[in-house]
Amino acid sequence: MSFFNISKLGRINGSLKKIVELPRYVDQNEWLAVNTFDFFNYINQFYGVIADFCTTRDCPVMSAGSNYEYTWTDSQKKEKNVKYAAPKYVDFVMTRIQNSLNDESVFPTKSAPGCEFPRDFINILRSIYKELFRVLAHIYWHHYDKILHLSCEGHLNTLFAHFICFAREFDLLDKKELAPMADLIAELEYQMK
Repeated sequence: MSFFNISKLGRINGSLKKIVELPRYVDQNEWLAVNTFDFFNYINQFYGVIADFCTTRDCPVMSAGSNYEYTWTDSQKKEKNVKYAAPKYVDFVMTRIQNSLNDESVFPTKSAPGCEFPRDFINILRSIYKELFRVLAHIYWHHYDKILHLSCEGHLNTLFAHFICFAREFDLLDKKELAPMADLIAELEYQMK
């Protein structure tokens, strides 16, 4: 993955490790929810930047390079491992995550009694982070040239570094899921030392 220009990492005041740590006196689920909402919005915006280039013709399968293809599973429709073109897959991802974020039983916004996070909240988040990671990996592998052309690579790299650091801090991504971006992650970690 040497074609990624990681020399441009947006300015970060302080360490990312410090930025992602759970602040004192803040409920962990609230911290996770707020950051998940932000990451969803930022990644959705970045995808929006390249969406016109991510077509069913140019991206007939959701992938991160030629070695990693992603399939869709919809438990409500009992569909498993269905291959979709990247734009449709990303649309499914963003719709499912948006629906979860809007669901008060998953992401409660009221501090009234009975408005609690579900017991399996961390598992819900792991699913969300896995899907968001796949969108980022697809952007890097298949649309990074557009990001470079628009001079947005510093912003994307900073978002990616923040996302990875946060996901690691709270164990939200399985290590094997990171494989398509392992070289970039290693380089970013080296640069941020």
